[in-house]
Amino acid sequence: MDDLRTTSAMLYLNGINVSFDGFKALNNLSLVVEPGEMRAIIGPNGAGKTTMMDVVTGKTRPDTGDVTFDGTFDLTRLDEAEIAELGIGRKFQKPTVFEMHTVEDNLRLALKADRRPRATLLWRDSPAEEKRIAELLQIIRLSPLRTRVAGSLSHGQKQWLEIGMLLAQEPKLMLVDEPVAGMTDAETRQTAELLKEINRDRTVIVVEHDMAFVRELGVKVTVLHEGSVLAEGSIDQVSSNERVIEVYLGR
Repeated sequence: MDDLRTTSAMLYLNGINVSFDGFKALNNLSLVVEPGEMRAIIGPNGAGKTTMMDVVTGKTRPDTGDVTFDGTFDLTRLDEAEIAELGIGRKFQKPTVFEMHTVEDNLRLALKADRRPRATLLWRDSPAEEKRIAELLQIIRLSPLRTRVAGSLSHGQKQWLEIGMLLAQEPKLMLVDEPVAGMTDAETRQTAELLKEINRDRTVIVVEHDMAFVRELGVKVTVLHEGSVLAEGSIDQVSSNERVIEVYLGR
């Protein structure tokens, strides 16, 4: 790849290798995600999807390879906190919301996270914060439930709330891990809409198993297999790729 790519890409992974006790989790993985893009990453279990996200967020250091964020930052030299500070947010598969707090207080806590020490729930909100909370509630489709305790939400609604909490931190790049696992069909459709809406303002990487959901997103798909890229293209292109069918679709 020419060096110019590193300057324009939001995320640039080149020749990434990661081994755990002799097992190659990532094998010369290269990936370029442009600013404002939404990319879906699919692949069977053990394909390296989670390790890839761990590398991007600083949880795992690659043995070799380059990881560049926003054209300039070398993520291999930064720790998890520094990477989060740069604007990379990750939503894990299992939602972790503050169950005893209301929906809006969960968002309030997220807005105030890592700010001044006195910024607790007792601290009065500024009008700007109130406005932002209202916007977030609308994006995640939970405005009518703002005063509900988070523990009483459905599984899908908790996932949306957590996406809202991540959005509150204003990430430039969002990594979303299997957002529709365990959701109803209606929730799955709404999640596709929600992510498309978020993608208007920021770059999104979605790691997913659900092919119907990926089709609904209608974005470029990267297929991982044994730690490297097996295929890349539209959902129709990768679905008809012989190798992908062989390793992934099992048809």
